[in-house]
Amino acid sequence: MPKLLEMLGCRYPIIQGPIGRENNPKLVAAICDAGAYGMLALGFCGADTAKELVKGVRALTEKPFGANIVLMNEANLEILDVLAKAGVKTITTSVGNPAKIYKRIHDLGMKGLHVTLSLLHAKRAEDAGADGLVIVGSEAGGLRSKEPESSTMVLVPLVADNVHIPIVAAGGIADSRGYRAALALGAQGVQVGTRFLASIESPVNEKWKQAIVACNDGGTTLLPIGKMNTRVIITPKLMEAMHNPQIDISTIYDISNAEKALDTGDFDLFPPGAGQVSALIKEIKPVGEIIREMVS
Repeated sequence: MPKLLEMLGCRYPIIQGPIGRENNPKLVAAICDAGAYGMLALGFCGADTAKELVKGVRALTEKPFGANIVLMNEANLEILDVLAKAGVKTITTSVGNPAKIYKRIHDLGMKGLHVTLSLLHAKRAEDAGADGLVIVGSEAGGLRSKEPESSTMVLVPLVADNVHIPIVAAGGIADSRGYRAALALGAQGVQVGTRFLASIESPVNEKWKQAIVACNDGGTTLLPIGKMNTRVIITPKLMEAMHNPQIDISTIYDISNAEKALDTGDFDLFPPGAGQVSALIKEIKPVGEIIREMVS
């Protein structure tokens, strides 16, 4: 059995990508019951919130599941205790230096996969004690660095050639073609975000799902938000701004409006996030059907 599957304890080496509160217990449990590895996205939440979310998943499934923690969260040590007590065996870590947290993860009997966007940070994470890596190509959705980045097709084999721990490919994966390609590139599994957003069980606003389905080739862009970029679907408002040389697109949206925009589908407030792989998604399906097709 591949080492990654041993760590996850599920049937298929498919990990749910962390997408904030959209990783609610219902979606996490549905992914687990379909044989993949559902993941809570704990971000900057506190230990009490983490405990309630874990309880919510456990009420819906007995299958193994995990969680993503953001390394800048000051509540992480308490959150790790909550996860260990709930029987979580493997987590992912992201957005920060993993050097200090992995000893605690291992002391609690857990394993960790560190999320990284470059070869340099992949090698540093391995040196810091990470048990595996999630390698995120430039086409992925979510928060992105403002540094030059490589695509999944380039970055995954590059990292595979230079580390000795299991890697998971993320970015541009929505069906069996992307899944098989990731394994051929040297990954032992995949992380999937946008495809699960556009599922029956996904809790996001229907307008967000339909924006993903309607997204065409070249239909996303990197939107500057402070010190980071985030990949979003190009809306009519954003398209107009992008073609106006007098407008700085980093100034036209207030990140504090993002939650309201995504809840209501009012994308003039803030555009919906998604990866480039949206162009391949043409139907809202149950997660079980998505996963079965992916591994077929």
